[in-house]
Amino acid sequence: MAEIDLYDRPDCPYSKRVRRVLDVLSVDYEETIVPSDKDDRDELESLTGQRGVPVIIDDNHPNGLSGSGDIADYIKTNYE
Repeated sequence: MAEIDLYDRPDCPYSKRVRRVLDVLSVDYEETIVPSDKDDRDELESLTGQRGVPVIIDDNHPNGLSGSGDIADYIKTNYE
């Protein structure tokens, strides 16, 4: 079972940064690709209160943690 749910876009450089950190640290995650149009991200907004990516959800952040730098720092601190 995945420790982290990642909501991202394959074409987003911020999402790529988060995926790279997760992969380098061998953290198991479930990836959900959100629609490219922010107007179509109702599911993401209902879970996290926002429409931007990347966002992770885990036990410590059930309502989501956003910002690639904040996410990368959090993963390095808590999953390394």
